[in-house]
Amino acid sequence: MPIYEYKCNTCGNNFETLVMGSTKPECPSCDSQDLSRLMSACGFVSKSSGPGGETQVKSSASSACSGCSSSNCSSCGIG
Repeated sequence: MPIYEYKCNTCGNNFETLVMGSTKPECPSCDSQDLSRLMSACGFVSKSSGPGGETQVKSSASSACSGCSSSNCSSCGIG
């Protein structure tokens, strides 16, 4: 049962919801079913050894952090 991100086309609310089977999600703000599913960025952390044996940590964007890009994050300082 995946969690999807949606934007409500009626009120503009962005939200995540668990979708079970053929259930049609509704906006939690206005109960509209006129929704657009958003593309979620996957979130992961990759650790590797850099020059001189120092550990490098890279993170991709996650839906919970609005400042992330594919190689750095202005909000949480990764990158």
